[in-house]
Amino acid sequence: MSRLHAYGLETTLRRCGLTVVNARVAGCCAEVPHPADTVTCKAREDDGGRAWFFTSWGEPIAEADRIVDAALIVATTLGTPTEHGCAGE
Repeated sequence: MSRLHAYGLETTLRRCGLTVVNARVAGCCAEVPHPADTVTCKAREDDGGRAWFFTSWGEPIAEADRIVDAALIVATTLGTPTEHGCAGE
């Protein structure tokens, strides 16, 4: 079980990245039934080319060696309650 699964998120590894879905929350519309994002790992040029996780819209999440931090950020972004409270608090 991954850290993302511990938050109740579903994951699918695809060629373009790791797609993460929060199937427990309704999405914004019929085209997006649940909050989701595809996370990629690539070099961050403004950090000396070190590997970082990024959202599908190109926002940096965390350094690639900060897996727990990245999972928490993805979980809260997708509206998943964490042990520290509910997302968005």
